[in-house]
Amino acid sequence: PMPMISLGGSLYYVTFFYEFSHKMWIYLRKTNDEVFTKFQEFKVEVENLASQKIDILRFDNGGEYTLKKLVAFYKKVGIKRELIIPYNSQQNGVVER
Repeated sequence: PMPMISLGGSLYYVTFFYEFSHKMWIYLRKTNDEVFTKFQEFKVEVENLASQKIDILRFDNGGEYTLKKLVAFYKKVGIKRELIIPYNSQQNGVVER
């Protein structure tokens, strides 16, 4: 969680980094359950911007990224999941630098 609640009442955030463009998106959220919705927003925005589909998603094994509905969504849209070792930022590339 963030140390302070945002003006909109959010206590959490999630970041997505699109390696092809080297751009990062930050989405504020009020609960951890919103990761699924925020990823869907990100996916639509990036795929419209880049005119290509997201094919790989790399993340740590945090519970918010492995929710059953998210895993089912990854399968449905053909996104390959790459899990990194927790606390091993070198595996997560640019995001952790």
